[in-house]
Amino acid sequence: MRTLAITKKVIKELLRDKRTLVLMFVAPIFIMWLMNTMFSASSTTNVTLATVDVSESLVSTMEDMDHVKVKEYHSEKKATEALENQKVDGVIVAVDAQNYSVTYANTDASKTTITKQAFQAALSSSAVEQLKIAIGTIVKANPKLAQSMPEDRGKVTIIEHYNYGNEDTGFFSKMLPILMGFIVFFFVFLISGMALLKERTTGTLDRLLATPVRRSEIVFGYMLSYGLLATVQTLVIVFSTIWLMNLEVVGNIANVVLVNFVMALVALAFGILMSTLAKSEFQMMQFIPLIIMPQLFFSGIIPLDSMADWVQYIGKVLPLSYAGDALTRVILYGQGINHIAFDILILLVFLAILTVANIIGLKRYRKV
Repeated sequence: MRTLAITKKVIKELLRDKRTLVLMFVAPIFIMWLMNTMFSASSTTNVTLATVDVSESLVSTMEDMDHVKVKEYHSEKKATEALENQKVDGVIVAVDAQNYSVTYANTDASKTTITKQAFQAALSSSAVEQLKIAIGTIVKANPKLAQSMPEDRGKVTIIEHYNYGNEDTGFFSKMLPILMGFIVFFFVFLISGMALLKERTTGTLDRLLATPVRRSEIVFGYMLSYGLLATVQTLVIVFSTIWLMNLEVVGNIANVVLVNFVMALVALAFGILMSTLAKSEFQMMQFIPLIIMPQLFFSGIIPLDSMADWVQYIGKVLPLSYAGDALTRVILYGQGINHIAFDILILLVFLAILTVANIIGLKRYRKV
């Protein structure tokens, strides 16, 4: 009977907590809807190739293939610039009739694979046609000569180059920069949110708010203290990811640390804000999937350009999408601070907005 009495008491408390009930039942539906939206999108991979001095027959054959677009350039320099500016996914240069130089961006292993398959298929198709014509001509002129033709006649040599990584670089390399930012966001958000919530539920924050200390001073004090811890944690995550995952960083590693540090400050402010909204540790834990999962889904880890416009707009209002973009630019493309300045600026705007929201949010707990 005592067990039933305790059960009845807990159920009544849960029913009184409307916010917890909403989070318990709405959050899973929301996450499942997000997953359906993200994973039901078109997963077709399109590649754009630059060619220099490649025969019209090869170009035409590749253009006839699905999801392959070919741009012809008159100089290798222009084609290489297009590759560096992410306008094309590969550059094919005809050294002569039997030798080709192919350079892959290789920031997306699936696009590299499609490029290889498309070019090999075009070469095979072209070789077969040329061989038929050559054999037909020779047979007419001298049937016996056709039997003595070498087997390697028309063999093509391809010299491959990779802008990022090598031939063993997999699809996971494209995800690592975004995952790095996500891990920083997740752990800083979790630790800062739970730690501040504990101080609030134990009464420490209430006693502090009862003093003449300004709310802004309290917020900045917490952000500075947890910010120091977040800095160390960010450095640990960045260097452990690079070392353990054997991640090649093309750009300046200082820029990688900078982006992750700003992302950590945003996560810190976000965690503090959620802790002011949550009434208990249980509610804080339920906030996590509502905040964390959308960040991951819309961060760019799943390409958004193949999805509806409204999905892309959601990605633009979430901080992790900007951190992921900046980290991808630095790690995979080797771009400098001038190319990621916009992303960092947007993250600083998020930080400013969340900080102001935290100062306003503490007003509800001030007793005097």
